[in-house]
Amino acid sequence: MNINKAYHRLSLLSHHLPFSLSPPHFLSLSLPRFTSTRTRGRLRTLPSCAGGTTTRAAMSSSRFLHLVPINAAAAEGDTGVGSNGSVSSTAEDEENSALGSGYRLPPPEIKDIVDAPPLPALSFSPQRDKILFLKRRALPPLEELAKPEEKLAGIRIDGKCNTRSRMSFYTSIGIHQLMPDGTLGPEKEVHGFPDGAKINFVSWSLNGQHLSFSIRVDEEENSSSKLRIWVADVETGKARPLFQSPDIHLNAVFDNFVWVDDSTLLVCTIPLSRGDPPKKPLVPSGPKVQSNEQKNVVQVRTFQDLLKDEYDADLFDYYATTQLVLASLDGTMKEIGPPAVYTSMDPSPDQKYLLISSIHRPYSFIVPCGRFPKKVDLWTSEGKFVRELCDLPLAEDIPIAFNSVRKGMRSINWRADKPSTLYWVETQDEGDAKVEVSPRDIVYMQPAEPLDGEQQAILHKLDLRYGGISWCDDSLALVYESWYKTRRTRTWVISPGSEDVSPRILFDRSSEDVYSDPGSPMLRRTTAGTYVIAKIKKENDEGTYILLNGSGATPEGNIPFLDLFDINTGSKERIWESDKEKYYETVVALMSDQSEGDLYLNQLKILTSKESKTENTQYFIQSWLDKKACQITNFPHPYPQLASLQKEMIRYERKDGVQLTATLYLPPGYDPSKDGPLPCLVWSYPGEFKSKDAAGQVRGSPNEFAGIGPTSALLWLARRFAILSGPTIPIIGEGNEEANDRYVEQLVASAEAAVEEVIRRGVAHPNKIAVGGHSYGAFMTANLLAHAPHLFCCGIARSGAYNRTLTPFGFQNEDRTLWEATDTYVEMSPFMSANKIKRPVLLIHGEEDNNPGTLTMQSDRFFNALKGHGALCRLVILPFESHGYAARESIMHVLWETDRWLQKHCVSNTTNVNENLDTCNDEAKEEITDPESKTVPASGGGNPELAESEHEGFHPRARASL
Repeated sequence: MNINKAYHRLSLLSHHLPFSLSPPHFLSLSLPRFTSTRTRGRLRTLPSCAGGTTTRAAMSSSRFLHLVPINAAAAEGDTGVGSNGSVSSTAEDEENSALGSGYRLPPPEIKDIVDAPPLPALSFSPQRDKILFLKRRALPPLEELAKPEEKLAGIRIDGKCNTRSRMSFYTSIGIHQLMPDGTLGPEKEVHGFPDGAKINFVSWSLNGQHLSFSIRVDEEENSSSKLRIWVADVETGKARPLFQSPDIHLNAVFDNFVWVDDSTLLVCTIPLSRGDPPKKPLVPSGPKVQSNEQKNVVQVRTFQDLLKDEYDADLFDYYATTQLVLASLDGTMKEIGPPAVYTSMDPSPDQKYLLISSIHRPYSFIVPCGRFPKKVDLWTSEGKFVRELCDLPLAEDIPIAFNSVRKGMRSINWRADKPSTLYWVETQDEGDAKVEVSPRDIVYMQPAEPLDGEQQAILHKLDLRYGGISWCDDSLALVYESWYKTRRTRTWVISPGSEDVSPRILFDRSSEDVYSDPGSPMLRRTTAGTYVIAKIKKENDEGTYILLNGSGATPEGNIPFLDLFDINTGSKERIWESDKEKYYETVVALMSDQSEGDLYLNQLKILTSKESKTENTQYFIQSWLDKKACQITNFPHPYPQLASLQKEMIRYERKDGVQLTATLYLPPGYDPSKDGPLPCLVWSYPGEFKSKDAAGQVRGSPNEFAGIGPTSALLWLARRFAILSGPTIPIIGEGNEEANDRYVEQLVASAEAAVEEVIRRGVAHPNKIAVGGHSYGAFMTANLLAHAPHLFCCGIARSGAYNRTLTPFGFQNEDRTLWEATDTYVEMSPFMSANKIKRPVLLIHGEEDNNPGTLTMQSDRFFNALKGHGALCRLVILPFESHGYAARESIMHVLWETDRWLQKHCVSNTTNVNENLDTCNDEAKEEITDPESKTVPASGGGNPELAESEHEGFHPRARASL
């Protein structure tokens, strides 16, 4: 099992699904605009209007990992801006002196939206008869981010709590009974824990009678604030510590705890014998030496927070080493196994075995812990060692080509439909995507304890890269494979229990072609707590049906659907479809799968969500028998001051014929015929495609609710801006062409089309259009200011990478090296065009950015290059902040900086953007219109899902099922 399996399920929330069908729709709701919850296992997890979680069919436990941030009041001083948001009319020197005087607040109309209390997250019980309301606060204070943290092996650890640093939390748990008529009973508060407790990792027991969660309380200085596990009786709401001893604490650096059965948890604890942390030697024992005298080819991305020396390795062992403990609700406990760096633990569906993963030395100084040597063992549920499944060596040499993987066994899991059967996949191409071989991956299967001489069985052979399995029973499973370079994705139908039934392809399509996506199979819960494909019966019909839940992409926008699909004939019947006129509805999960036996169509109950442009997401239970929909939530509008904002999905065309789309937002009450054009903020993020047709497809719905996050560009609707959100910036490389070889040309052409459209509509003033973006969007922004100064009056670039020579072994979707595609690296780097940037640019970056590729140094050096050429620029470095910004003080200051920049250089701009441009900008514009001037480097694949983060250990192109 992959060391990062737990985080694989959690971190790929917005990634596009690579195959036709996806894993289950699970039941926990993280509601609009705030940080999404991360979950593992049996706790079913869902999104609301924005965000989501990842899951898998064979999950065996349920926990919330990283939750949402916490609100904390900061001192509210003068915002430094007038009531209309313009810069105060004080003298210029007074304003300049104020610019460096600490943290500032944005205008009230923005601040009030950000400070609005967040909606709770929801979680349904396994039996679907109760719902948890998990309360939370909005934004944490900066002092929480300022707490010491250890940066070790690619992760950041809070040594005081012995968990990942910057972990947010819930403040309380409310339990509601789901009544037979679909309404909610009165709330019952979970009680018994200390006031001010911070709650994490909430999970249901398998029978739904208990909750488990961790508690931490801020103690006095120098005292412990480590996590303790609590359990609560669901009927009474009374909570108590799981362990009687106050000295037993949770170690949550990797995994945390899992329900083994209805009354027993397997817990990662801090070893009781552990002493004080190792002390760093005052004098090193010798120099730091790295060697490649064997002449191995080792190419790695720009990972951060790596181990630096043996002291770091010792410190990593100190914090990550865990003692596993079996703890029962009756108070008994037993240590099992030796202390080790355990990274995941999964009970078998029949509760007889444990699948235990760990990492061990030798460690690496050039790759994160996801590539450290990894051992996977099989134990009994009592902790007795059964056998070793694999012991994989250090993996420093995984090729950078997209779809390259680790050698040896990977994706080791339990079959969801069997008591204790393992399955896994092994590469046949040495993990190198550039090696041509057939088959490329083989999926194997084996009982937990095979009989003497019983060998592993080949379940399926794949010519593309393995992408997962949805299990049903011995007669049906769906296997997914995909290949990024061609965007090909295939879904196979197999019969795991019948060797005489040949596998067949169910779907074979392009992952880019959202119009052809048939949907994902709905899953049902088994009595063992796993999830399998739900087979549906029709009265007087012997056919084999499943439910396909699809996003329903169309040229008019997404119209989600639910199809009854005959797995044998391929025929389908649309049994549910979203409203098209006003609302956007989705199917979230089955609600009628809590009992054994066949599921009949006329007995179905499903959970759906419903929202509109102006109405936030609410949830409904729909019954097929009486065609009745019962609303179970009634959440207030999170920002009523923008309740009547105007939203429209617009379509327009790039000069090369590519169809483009964007979402245009206009302030409440705005009328272009009366009010005239507005200042406009364009906020986007480029994407890579293999075909023009796919690039021009419409994604999203005009009826979706406008979720506004704490740093969202939509906040400037409150400042009477027009917002062009997410205009498609497709970078297309058809056939053998590499998309990035024409990056600048296509980037500018897309931006020109977007700007021309908002001007044509009369909603944007031609001289008051600003551009902005985060991460790869910041990279886009800098390039547009360099190569398209005729379009924008100013720019805002947050946490970007601007010099691609600092990421020489690939970035974003680029898997060629700097030496293979030198011209492309140089031409794409706005750092190399700093002398051409004459428009005002605001750079913002977190001082502790840990995202591969976007080192804080990128903004430092870019600012110096701009300043060295006399550009109007400003650099804001946020103390303690990482790639995304979390603290209230930081976020409010970012909004203040952004608003000040927009008011000064956009709203107040009186200069024609096409006038007074430097000659070098004219030359740059000519450059990008001359395709003959481009040098086409050697071919290579793309990797869009790295998205400036390159998450180690995650399956590319995977997406959370909800």
